[in-house]
Amino acid sequence: MSALPKPALPQEEDGAATIVPQANIGGDGDEPADGAAAAPRRKRPKPGERRLQILQTLAAMLEQPGAERITTAALAARLDVSEAALYRHFASKAQMFEGLIEFIESSVFTLVNQLVEREPAPAAQARKISTVILQFGEKNPGMTRVMVGDALVFEHERLNARMNQFFDRVESQLRGSLRAAAEAAGSSTPTVDAQAIASALTSLIVGRLQRYARSGFKRLPTEHLEPALARLAP
Repeated sequence: MSALPKPALPQEEDGAATIVPQANIGGDGDEPADGAAAAPRRKRPKPGERRLQILQTLAAMLEQPGAERITTAALAARLDVSEAALYRHFASKAQMFEGLIEFIESSVFTLVNQLVEREPAPAAQARKISTVILQFGEKNPGMTRVMVGDALVFEHERLNARMNQFFDRVESQLRGSLRAAAEAAGSSTPTVDAQAIASALTSLIVGRLQRYARSGFKRLPTEHLEPALARLAP
């Protein structure tokens, strides 16, 4: 599945991309939901625009604290189209979630690569990588529920596996920066040191994102973050 078109979806604010929910738009040949009154013909979306709109609406529905499992019927109702119209753009609901995961992967690692290029100090890289991931989650509550798996309960197991791979990749990125920092500090065991601290930082990231989701998005993942990072990656 191709990635979401970046110019249309992410917006950067304080270094974190955000997904912007869109208003419901008809057209693209989609039928109104059952029982919907006939409406004047509306402007047909551009190619790919309906797919993007479906993902934006799904993300917006995930932002509701305490939201139950989202069904395709509920998603179609929110978009004012039939379920059949959704399946013209996605083969399954799992594929819709894969679209959100692709957005997470693309947005986060684009930001991580940019900050690594700009920040020469390895320890500072590790702190900033941790920060940018938590900022992304804070500004994208619905995506946070995907990242920590809350939104993937009862969905296809490959989705959770893919998010696990995402955090494995985060830990690997942190490990690389921290190994360089340990070598620069003269450590006799830079690999061991890097593995231990990278694991701790990854656990911090996941734990704060989980707390954010399970508090109904009240406990911000970035609160009191600097002191914690300073202890783990001084």
